[in-house]
Amino acid sequence: MRTRPTSRRLTGVSAAAAAGVIALGGCGVGDAGAGGELSMATGSTGGTYYPLGGEIAEIWSQNIEGVNVSTQASGASVENMRLLDQGENELVMAINGVAASAVEGGAEFADDPLSNPDNVRFLGNVYPEVLQIVTTADSGIETIEDLEGKRVDIGPPGSGTAVAAEQILDAYGMSLDDIEAFDSTFEEAATKLGDGQTDAAFAILALPAGSIEQVATQNDIRLVDITGDGLDQLMEDNPSYSAMTIEADTYNGQTEAAETVTNWAALYTTADLDEETAYNLVKELYEGAGDIGHDVGGQIQLDTAVESQGPVQLHPGAERYYEEEGVLGE
Repeated sequence: MRTRPTSRRLTGVSAAAAAGVIALGGCGVGDAGAGGELSMATGSTGGTYYPLGGEIAEIWSQNIEGVNVSTQASGASVENMRLLDQGENELVMAINGVAASAVEGGAEFADDPLSNPDNVRFLGNVYPEVLQIVTTADSGIETIEDLEGKRVDIGPPGSGTAVAAEQILDAYGMSLDDIEAFDSTFEEAATKLGDGQTDAAFAILALPAGSIEQVATQNDIRLVDITGDGLDQLMEDNPSYSAMTIEADTYNGQTEAAETVTNWAALYTTADLDEETAYNLVKELYEGAGDIGHDVGGQIQLDTAVESQGPVQLHPGAERYYEEEGVLGE
């Protein structure tokens, strides 16, 4: 991974553009068309998006002339796509599968679609999101089917985790009616699981996830496999998923590997963001990833930037950078 002095600043945004900041909706966010003050929606404070988003925003703000990016906690993917559509944020982090549903009007967006799905633009992938279903060793839960009748945290409302939980249950012939569902933040879910208030929790997080590490320090944990016909059905219904293995000893006391699925955590904006700003954002993200202290910083790779892009159009500024770097090919 390439690194560079943090004092370097990209100068694609003029001082005049930087001065042209306007307030939108009383939130203090800026004119997306001209760089300036930008706001990025991330996720809950106990997840990966919030701290990682803060580091990315700092790198952008320090190294792109005329651009200052602030972040806010949110319900993550589903909520973020709506915030983007409503003009509340110029930038959002979201799971690629959720973004695909948003622009196509599927899943959580079927009954309440975006007002302008054609305006959404893809900037690039950040890191692979791993679906983890964690339980305690003494819960008696070994399979997805064993979740029936149990107390299960499915993730914060509006999160990609909550969407994935429903998709997985459906693939195994179940629904939320078959479990006692909770919708805690990842941090709260870890506390509840560790204290015995719940029996299992879904989480789409980077490996290793801090909230799961928290549970594993005081409890013997088990990761529930996603395999067999249910896995086949899940991937047939939702092609944005890829199968993967969580290696043994990823967490304290986790002695066996677990089979699961992954999506990409990605960055999205709108067609209103000017080309030069978008170009500088993606350039600084991938060339400055070595400065990110978060555990997933090393997973921010240019060669996977457009993997599983799905139906969301690539922003022209991002496209220009990827073409220059040979990522898109001929």
